[in-house]
Amino acid sequence: MLQPYMPVITLIGELTILVILSILVLGCILLILTLYAIRSGNILFPKFMRAGLLFLEGMMRSMFRLFGFEDSDFFRIIVTLQNTLNRKAFMSIPVTERVVFMPHCLRSNACPAHLHDEGLKCRECGLCKVGEGKRLLELLGYRVFIIPGSSFIKRMIKRYRPRAIIGIGCLLEVKEGIEMSGQYNIIAMGVVNTSDGCVETSADWDQVFKTAILGIAPDKIPEELKKYIE
Repeated sequence: MLQPYMPVITLIGELTILVILSILVLGCILLILTLYAIRSGNILFPKFMRAGLLFLEGMMRSMFRLFGFEDSDFFRIIVTLQNTLNRKAFMSIPVTERVVFMPHCLRSNACPAHLHDEGLKCRECGLCKVGEGKRLLELLGYRVFIIPGSSFIKRMIKRYRPRAIIGIGCLLEVKEGIEMSGQYNIIAMGVVNTSDGCVETSADWDQVFKTAILGIAPDKIPEELKKYIE
């Protein structure tokens, strides 16, 4: 009964095996490139890596686990790839069209700030580093938001329509934020916190400022931030 269709069935079977083998080979190549990037700090073929890692995310995370890596290692390389690929475009966007989103968990437990429709209004009380960080970013010309959740980000994007974003937060939040920015056609750079949690987390301020001054003329950078010029 199936005899007339056997050539077609055989062809489908062969193509299926070929596709599976191709995916496995691609996965192995991506794994090698990713491990090299993690250990050396150098990223080879970033566009290829980003496309492949995102397309095969589930399989690549499983392969990472087989080699003793955590999901956080996978997410970190995704963020690094996105930053690498977005860097040049980010530098071309005037600072007046950039915004910074930082999470409210960076503030002190004793923070006196209150929540408004655009997030927390920092009083620069000195109880944490948020006030000083915000002050320096605003000196550069950034609009800075201290937000409690992604709904505020979407609201501020619709209100101010920035072309570029610096997102500060925990690893997963930064990864998701960069992906969300792509949906709005916004160039995003992510800076992962040095400590996670729900209260009194720590931002990587050095990396925040290094990212913030990208594309800004040296004579426009405050003296306090000139040390971050590369």
